[in-house]
Formats: sequence, structure tokens, C-alpha cells
Amino acid sequence: MPQASTEATSSGAASGGQLEERIDLSTETTQKITQAASLPLTDALALLSALEKRCRVGNDTPSLVKVCEASLELCHGAGDHEALVSTLKTLSTRRSQKSKAIAALVTKCLPWVVDADGDGFTPLPTASSAEAATNQETLVTELRNITDGKMYLEAERARLTRSLAIIKESSGDIATAANVLQDVHVETYGSISKREKIEFILEQMRLTLLKRDYVRAYIVSNKVKRSMLDEEGMSELKIKFYVLLSQYHSQQRDALELARCFHAIYSTASADASTEEEDKDDNKWKESLTNTVVFLCLSEYSNEVKDMMERINLDPQLEKIVECKETISSFLKNEIIHYPLPHQTMLESIPAFVNGGETDDASLALKEHWHTTFHTRIIQHNLRVVSNYYRQIHTSRLATLLSLTPAETEQHLSNMVSSGALYAKIDRPKDIVRFAKKRCEEEVLSDWAGDIKELLGLVEETTYLIQKENMVQSH
Repeated sequence: MPQASTEATSSGAASGGQLEERIDLSTETTQKITQAASLPLTDALALLSALEKRCRVGNDTPSLVKVCEASLELCHGAGDHEALVSTLKTLSTRRSQKSKAIAALVTKCLPWVVDADGDGFTPLPTASSAEAATNQETLVTELRNITDGKMYLEAERARLTRSLAIIKESSGDIATAANVLQDVHVETYGSISKREKIEFILEQMRLTLLKRDYVRAYIVSNKVKRSMLDEEGMSELKIKFYVLLSQYHSQQRDALELARCFHAIYSTASADASTEEEDKDDNKWKESLTNTVVFLCLSEYSNEVKDMMERINLDPQLEKIVECKETISSFLKNEIIHYPLPHQTMLESIPAFVNGGETDDASLALKEHWHTTFHTRIIQHNLRVVSNYYRQIHTSRLATLLSLTPAETEQHLSNMVSSGALYAKIDRPKDIVRFAKKRCEEEVLSDWAGDIKELLGLVEETTYLIQKENMVQSH
């Protein structure tokens, strides 16, 4: 029995090396899309739905893409948001739906909710009505659901997620915005540029800090490779990264890490300063360098801190900030520092002293903590200086040198001894502090033996040289 002829042209089952039969429905597709434009929305969608199934089953992907896009355009043009979301969900979840069709659905809807021509994630401004904002959020959420688990749409998913986070944040829901953004592990995406990845991670850091989830913020910060930030064109992102990281370390009250952050900001800002914008950039690098010096002075003494102080002290830019130059020079000298410093008020008035506070009370508490720490670091410096010049000293005399009471002196001394920063023994009955460690007989004998060995070595070498000279003269 002869097969009935149809308008569609078949390529034949598995012919020409194809794995599946493909039916060309391009002519019919063009006709029915034109016909649907003149019908009511419900009838038009029914007509295109039947055609979509034929194109999908017939493996006519180009026609399938056209039908899907036409269906969305009809809903959008009619202003029927519910029909748009319903059609989008229906078409994307069809059995054996083509990946190109799903990608076309997402690409078609993106310009309706985000600034596709700009950064690709900023939500388009909506009308003042709450309904318009809700419709926008619903469409973005549906598009995110469609892109979930599809590697060929991972870039679109990342941008839609960032767009949804912006919508949530603008409505005041910081916690939800942070949680939404954390769902995307953008560092594993291969279709996104390095710069866009870093921008996404920095946004994750910012929102988690606003959420006050400081542990998560630190974990997220470790996703950024510091070497990437040193690449050309990354200066702006590098400064933003270290500003956010400084907020975390300020909350943790880690002075050394804060000094490192501000020094990285200073290095970047001073390197990017140009002659045309000298006045504009002066404030940026001066503030960063001042913060670096202050938090270095607040850091617990170590070889690393001293080395960093020495390097900064050699920086010619430090000469432009007299207060910082004098302060860091005082900490590098083996001389007692009198408290308060000449520029104490100026050094403690920097904004970084209170930037880590979540509330006004927390900011005041943080400022008081740094103020107390500053005094403590000066006392510790003075104790190290005294230990270099004295083998033993009366406690009352030591307290006078430190401008403290004997009880406070003993407390600070005990803390340094407990932390291993200083060796000292306090003899209370005699009111004496001994800084020189008493050596046992074995140590004294060992040192004596070493000195004798060195002396004999010198005698032997001298004898050899004398004999050599005599032999040269005799010939």
C-alpha cells in the first residue's frame, strides 16, 4: 500500500550517516508562526505546541528553536506573565527536549529581566508596582531552575544567580541573597572569564560579611588565588578584595593580617598612581600606608613584624607622612618609648579603628580594644629594651621607667614570659627582676671548652703561618 505523501521532506531513517531520522518542517514552521501571530494567545500557543512536538520528534532543531522563541514572544508581547512562565516551564521540560532549544529559551528571556547588553546580571528597572518586581523575580527564578545542572548554560546560571541576589538584597533580605549566591561554585566553571569569576567571589564575600557569617566569608576568600590579583588589569579587584578581607580581620582583631591587607592596598594604589591623578590618588595611598604603620605597631612582636617595619621604613613615600615616619622609627630603635606618643591622637583617629564594628557599641568596643593594645605594645617594646641593657633591675625602678605601677609592671612582665616573648625571673622579697638566664655548670663548661678549642685553632694557624714565612725567607 503506497505511503501517503506529506508536505514535510524526510531525510530517511539513519540515511547518510545520520543517527536519527530528520524531517524538514521549515516551510510549515514559517507559515504557522505567521498564522499564530493573528490568533488569540491561547489558540496561538495550542497551534505552536502541536508544531513544537512535531519538530522535536522529527529532529528538526532549527525549526524547533524558532517555534520555542515564537511562543515566548507571543506571551511577552501580550503581557501575560503567567502564560510566559508556564510556557517557558512546559517547553523546557518536554521529553527529550533538545539542548539547543533550552538554550534558546533562556537566551530569549534574558533581555527581558537583565541588562544583557551590559554586564549581563544587573536586573532591569521595573515599575514602582510590587507586581512588576514579583514578576521579574519569578521569571529569574524559573530561568535559574531551567539552567540548573546544565553545563552548557553554566555562565547564564551564574549571571542569573547574581541577578537574583541583587533583587533579594534590594528588598532587604541579605541572608537569602547570600545563601542564593553561595549555591553557585563559580570557581569550577570553565565558560566564565577569570575576571568575572573573581567579581562573583568578591560579591559572595561582601554578602556573607553583611550577613555576619565571618567563617564562611573567610572560606570564600580562599577561593581567590592571590597570583591572579597580581595580573595586569586586576588592580581594582585586588583593592576590593583586600578591603573586604580587612573587614574580616578587623572583626577577628588580627592586627598583623590587617597590616598585610592595607600594605597590599597601598602597594596597588601607589603603583597605579599617575601624574595626572596625583592629587586624587594621594589620599588613597596615604590612608593605606597610615593604616599599615598603625596596625604593624599594634601587632605582636616577631621577626616578620620587624622585617616588615624595616622595609616600610625605607619606603620614600613614608617621608610624606611625618607622624607615621616618627612612630615606626621609635619602634625600630632600642630606646624606651614614652606613652602617649606625640601623634597618638592622630594615629587612633583613623577610620580603620572602628570599621569592624557591627553596631555603634561594637565600634566603640573595637576602638577601645585597639587603644588598649597600642599601650600594651609600647610597654612590651620598653620591656624588650630594658632586658637588652639590664641583667637585673629593681621592680620599682622598672615600673618608673615604664610609667606603670609595680602591679601593672609585674602583670605585663608575666604575660610576656608566659608567651615566650621574654625571659625573666621575679624575686619579690628582694624586689628584683632578673633578665639574664642563670646558666648551669654544664653550659658554662661547654662554652669554656668551645672557647679553648677556638683559641687552640688560632694558635695552630698562627704557628703554621710563621713557619711558612720562615721557610720562604730561608730560600
